[in-house]
Amino acid sequence: MEVARIAGAYGVQGWVKVHPHSKDAQALLTARTWWLGPEKRSVDVLKSGPHSGSVVAELIGVANRELAQSWKGLEVWVRRADFPAPDNDEFYWVDLIGAKMENLAGEPLGEVVEMAEYGAHPVMIVKGEDGQERLIPFVDAVVRSVEQPEGRKVSRVVADWGLDY
Repeated sequence: MEVARIAGAYGVQGWVKVHPHSKDAQALLTARTWWLGPEKRSVDVLKSGPHSGSVVAELIGVANRELAQSWKGLEVWVRRADFPAPDNDEFYWVDLIGAKMENLAGEPLGEVVEMAEYGAHPVMIVKGEDGQERLIPFVDAVVRSVEQPEGRKVSRVVADWGLDY
């Protein structure tokens, strides 16, 4: 699953700085292999650690700043098995992306295309078939059910949200 993006080189020894898609970068920090870019080229991680809201890592075979910098912008993927198990009623944001969303009346609201943190709580960015974007809080008062087959991405989210909000 895509969990981060390489922001560029870190230092002069070939380390990379990575921006995780989530505040919890545990899967990124514990994975010993990352897959990079659209072709998902595998690279082994020698060392990694948190650094000022990002992650820095030493990757095997990346010995200089120029090579590390050339990977800027590449997506970082890790295996689902590297994710710690979430608690009950907790979801990885990456699992919510692509879920179909509907309201309590069964009216389709669209598809979750992104998750964002806007201060007090996370927000789902939902894009309707008509192209309309809705910002829907991911809080218990709004989200009534989340269907997630065992160990898979979320398939459907039901929310107390009108079509005209």
